Amino acid sequence: MSEPTFSPATVTLEDGKMLLNMGPQHPSTHGVINFLVETDGEVIDRAIPEVGYLHRGIEKIGELVGYHAFMPYTDRVDYLAAMFANESYAMAIEKLIGVEVPRRALYLRAIACEINRIASHFVGTGTMPMDMGAFTPFTHWIREREYLNDIVEELCGARLTYNYLRIGGVSADMPVGLDKKILAYLDHLEPILAEFDRLISGNEIYIRRLANIVPITAAEAIDYGLAGPNLRASGVDWDLRRDVPYSVYKEFSFDVPIGRGKCGVAGDCYDRYWVRIEEIRQSIRILRQAVNGIPEGELTAKVPKKIKPPAGRDAYARVESARGELGCYVAADGSEKPGRLKFRTGSFSAMAIIEDKSPGLMIADLVAFIASLDVVAPEVDR
Repeated sequence: MSEPTFSPATVTLEDGKMLLNMGPQHPSTHGVINFLVETDGEVIDRAIPEVGYLHRGIEKIGELVGYHAFMPYTDRVDYLAAMFANESYAMAIEKLIGVEVPRRALYLRAIACEINRIASHFVGTGTMPMDMGAFTPFTHWIREREYLNDIVEELCGARLTYNYLRIGGVSADMPVGLDKKILAYLDHLEPILAEFDRLISGNEIYIRRLANIVPITAAEAIDYGLAGPNLRASGVDWDLRRDVPYSVYKEFSFDVPIGRGKCGVAGDCYDRYWVRIEEIRQSIRILRQAVNGIPEGELTAKVPKKIKPPAGRDAYARVESARGELGCYVAADGSEKPGRLKFRTGSFSAMAIIEDKSPGLMIADLVAFIASLDVVAPEVDR
């Protein structure tokens, strides 16, 4: 096969197959990502992810600004789950300089992150039916997400890129009465979840579009470095909040949803959807415990205004983000800026498996597969 000559239009190869761009501005690629798809009619020979369209140099920026000044930039690592990037970066610096965060601040972090997990899963499980042709479920979750945005705005003053966490704690306390608002919303959400299941989770057409489509075995998930819901959907019982406890998660009781082939085989597209729905329910459990058990105390530890760790010291911190393990590595060079800063994200890990699992899929199944991985483009490129 000769090398194709690219143009904005579809390219026809010598063997009669087509080479087309699915993206980089395609509604089902969940961001500015391109998939170079080689097809034989509707059947895919291979689909190659082409990333880099949204690269903003965030890690390099982290090496150019001070330790404190980089916190707002972390929101842009994953704009749908910004709290987790705040937290992983803050934890890495706290480990680097040996700071212990007050318990009240840790509880506020857990509350903020679990609210953010629910909001992120609203988008992930709402856009997935929309990619399959069902628009109504997305409008239900966007409505619910707006209620959550109102709560988060009261807590930190922002609705998407929060900049709520600080090295050593959080930027603001919970306003008076917000705890009751959170609990009231959780009481409202549980029956809405049951309604959403009746609307789409149990829909026969939706199930047939996803069940048995692109199953990923536990061994494959581990080999390709999948993380979070994508890993657990394949039957791997692993959650950092439980298995490598950080913050105050060891004080909470919750279950870890695992894919077991609910409507097809284990690790298929439907399992990846269903695990996220179940994680919303578990986040509700965690939030109730955190809100009811939040202690009194300080909001931040004493942290130097100018952080200057000795050269050669480094630290890595990881959290269980909405898209799995989100880790931040920081290496000090003796100055007031990191010598090296690096993020490890679940979306980037998920991209690696697409090419090898794509041969033989229909184009419509590739759309379902991408949607089931819940990839967010800024987390891929950074």
